[in-house]
Amino acid sequence: MRTRLKDIQVCANASPLRVLILAVVLDWLFGDPPNAFHPVAWFGKIAQAMERRAPRDHPRAELLYGAGMTASGIALAALPAFVVERWLAGRGNPVWLPARVVAMAALLKMTFAWRGLIRASKDVQHDLETRATDDARDDLRALVSRDTRELDAAQLSAAAIESLAENASDAFVAPVFYYHLFGLSGAFVYRAVNTLDSMIGYHGRYEFLGKAAARLDDALNFIPARLTALLLVLAARLTQNDARRAWRTMRRDHARTASPNAGYPMSTMAGALDVRLEKVGHYRLNESGRAPQSRDIQRAAKIVSVALGLGLLLCFLIPKPRK
Repeated sequence: MRTRLKDIQVCANASPLRVLILAVVLDWLFGDPPNAFHPVAWFGKIAQAMERRAPRDHPRAELLYGAGMTASGIALAALPAFVVERWLAGRGNPVWLPARVVAMAALLKMTFAWRGLIRASKDVQHDLETRATDDARDDLRALVSRDTRELDAAQLSAAAIESLAENASDAFVAPVFYYHLFGLSGAFVYRAVNTLDSMIGYHGRYEFLGKAAARLDDALNFIPARLTALLLVLAARLTQNDARRAWRTMRRDHARTASPNAGYPMSTMAGALDVRLEKVGHYRLNESGRAPQSRDIQRAAKIVSVALGLGLLLCFLIPKPRK
C-alpha cells in the first residue's frame, strides 16, 4: 500500500513538467483557439467593459479605479485557475492522471504563444520579401501596438525583431516562469496583468488609470526579462550569431528604452544580429549596427526559438519549489 501511494505521489510531482511539455506540443500543433473560446480574450472583453466605466479627467479617481481594476483582474484570473487546479490535483487515482495532464496542459497553453509569435514574424518577413509593404504594416499590428502606417521596410524589420525579442519574455518565458513557481494560477495572474498593461498601461489618456497595472507588470517582468536576455545570449552562441556582442550591447543599451525590462531582450537581440533597432524619437539600440533587413527577422526567430527551448530545459534543471 505504501509503495502504491508513493508511486501516485511521484506521478503527481512529475505532472507539472509533463503539463508544460504537453502545453508546448499543443501550442505548436494547434496554436491559439478562436477568441470565442480563449480565456484571455474573455478577460480582455471584461477589462474593456471596466475601462468604459472608468472616471475621466480626475487623476486621483482614475488612479484608485485603475488599482481596483487591476486587483479585480488578478482575482478574476487567479480564482478560477486555482479552483480548477486544486480540483484536478484531487483526482489522486492514477486512472485520472492522463486526463489531468491534458486538461492542465490545455489551460496552460492559453497563457503563452510560442508558435503564434514565430508565425506572426514570418508573415511580416514574407510581406517584406514580396515587397507588399502595406501588408507588412497590417501584419505587424499582431506584434506591436505602435502606429505602423509611416514605417519603411527597415523600420518594419526592426519592429518585428524587437517584438520577437520582447515577446520571448512576455509571451512565453514569464508565464512559464510563474507557472513553475505558483502553478496554473500564477501563469494566469501574469497573463491578466500583462493584458491590462497592454490595454491601459501607457502614458497619455491612461496615465493614471493604467499606473497600477503598469507598475505591477514592471515588477512581474523584472526577472523574466533578464532571464530571457541571458537565454538569448546562449541561443546566439548556439546559432552561430554574435553572443559576445549580444552581451556587451545588453549591458550598454538595456536602459535606453522607457520600459525598465523590454530593453534587456531587445538590446541583446540587436547585438546578436549586429543590427540597429530604433523606434524613432524614443530609443536606438546598437547604434553602430547596420539597418535590419527582412532576412534578419528569420535569424531573430531562430534565436528566439532556441532560447525558449533552453528555457524549457531550465525548468527540468531547476526543481519546482515545494508548497
